[in-house]
Amino acid sequence: MNASSGPGAVPWPPLARDLVAILRGVRPQEVEAIGIALAEAGFGAVEVPLNSPDPLTSIARLRAVLPDRVLVGAGTVLSAAEVDAVRDAGGGLVVSPNVDPEVVARTVANGMVSLPGVFTPTEALTALKAGASALKVFPAFVLGPAGIAAIRAVLPATTAIAAVGGVGEGQFAAYARAGVRAFGLGSSLYRPGDGAQAVAARARAAVAAFDAAFGTLRA
Repeated sequence: MNASSGPGAVPWPPLARDLVAILRGVRPQEVEAIGIALAEAGFGAVEVPLNSPDPLTSIARLRAVLPDRVLVGAGTVLSAAEVDAVRDAGGGLVVSPNVDPEVVARTVANGMVSLPGVFTPTEALTALKAGASALKVFPAFVLGPAGIAAIRAVLPATTAIAAVGGVGEGQFAAYARAGVRAFGLGSSLYRPGDGAQAVAARARAAVAAFDAAFGTLRA
């Protein structure tokens, strides 16, 4: 999945699957087992939002135990200083709920993958100009597949789009037909206190739905 972005942008990388696990509220002492379960299920990326307990420690622990093919990083990144902190923890992915050109620029300068949140054509084009690797449409459930398809029509054809917020495995196929190629799953996958076994079961179900949706689209 490739994105047309500004100069110097880090392309969205090839992942086993374009599924991002959002582990909001996860604690360092449990993150390794959960991360391993997600990787084994087939998730391509793991995000620890910075409003989680000791998130940088969790990111460092994930990076230490997960294979290089799994992208690890932070969500809810709101400042350039936070981008640097994520880099120092070993993270390679920066996810934000908004478009802040300074955050995107620092991410690009650090050679990291940038996934800012957008909701309008103006925000989407601003993010791409700043160097975003891909666009996180958030909250995706408000726009729905039709709204995303309408915005996608004015973007470069190779723009990588991720749907995040209120999108579950049952909607993958509809969003895929609208041009979405990645999904960020939060509370439908992990809630604070969930163990690795429960997360693994949900992850396997999400992977099966993802494979079915994109297999049908390619058929």
